[in-house]
Amino acid sequence: MKRALTFVLVLGFSCCLQAQAVDATVCQILDNPQSFNGKMVRIKGTVVAGFDQFVVKGADCGININKNIWLAYPEGSKAKAGPAVQVHVQPAHNFTGDVPAAERTPVTLDKNSKDFKQFDSLLATPFKKGGMCLGCNRYEVTATLVGRLDAVKNAKVTRDSAGKITGFGGFGHMNAYPARLVLQSVSDVVSKEIDYSATLAVTKDENISEKLGPDPLESARTLAASFPAGDPAGAQLQRAVGAFGKKGDKNTGVIIAHGTGNEADAKLEGKSAVDSPDGLQFTCTINSNRAFGDAESRALFFCGENIANLHYPSTEDVGAGIFDLESHALVVTTLSAVRSAQKTLTLPGGYLIWNITWPHEGIADKVDAVISDFLTKEELLHQ
Repeated sequence: MKRALTFVLVLGFSCCLQAQAVDATVCQILDNPQSFNGKMVRIKGTVVAGFDQFVVKGADCGININKNIWLAYPEGSKAKAGPAVQVHVQPAHNFTGDVPAAERTPVTLDKNSKDFKQFDSLLATPFKKGGMCLGCNRYEVTATLVGRLDAVKNAKVTRDSAGKITGFGGFGHMNAYPARLVLQSVSDVVSKEIDYSATLAVTKDENISEKLGPDPLESARTLAASFPAGDPAGAQLQRAVGAFGKKGDKNTGVIIAHGTGNEADAKLEGKSAVDSPDGLQFTCTINSNRAFGDAESRALFFCGENIANLHYPSTEDVGAGIFDLESHALVVTTLSAVRSAQKTLTLPGGYLIWNITWPHEGIADKVDAVISDFLTKEELLHQ
């Protein structure tokens, strides 16, 4: 009898959470995330599972911030959709600063509903045609989402006057998102196929290997070391891959993990379980279903450059925002594709950032311009 009563109470509490959901728009939440912190909210939005994003977009907000809410499934959901790659920084076990505990009301995902299964399946469907398309998804999805809204005041990694990291920012990739929706239920699912036709006209005849050597990181190291001494491009790649330490290093403070990276994982919000050389723990999570074969090597360069810029930023990069950090990482990713003699490289939404047939004159400016368009128009990041 006692067990039955407990079950009824738990069920009633879950129903109560959903009944008390506050109706809000993406823009209202992003305008003042902390006013929604801890609340159950109901929003209608467009969801994208991209290269380094798993977000609800707010394209029409017209506010001077990054226009996305990070999306997460409750811990243990074991669903399929999520970003292809992401970087996260947190205090290691031996971090000496204060790490406040986050107290959050548990959320249970209605993962057996027809709507959620459709939602998750659509967002987990990759676009695979025509050369290497990093984290490119076939669909974006508009839906009504109910979940717990988590928020922080400062969605940036913060530093003291000496440049040492003292605070760990928000949610998702690079701790850069001030708001996160931990999903409880989905309804009104409508999909839209992303148009890659313009890119396919260029990339349709290119085939990319889905196989890589047994150690993608070692392949990345070999590629970075293949440049002549003193080559600036080689130095950039070596810095990125150097973020993972040298081969055989036992504790670099950097972990390469493989998984979907789509859950609100409590292990990433407090201190990690292990020590690191300087009290910081960086995790590069790669979804092997979204970045496989040669694309995993590109993802490692992307992660490495982001980690290097967080860990040991150059003077001009101290305090840099997510737009600049992402731009630098994508340039290094492109350089790795060029050195690998790839004919093309494409980003989600059909942004072609490398084409071997482009004239050499002015090519750096062209790559920078495409990356800037991608970050502002596709990822909705504020410059």
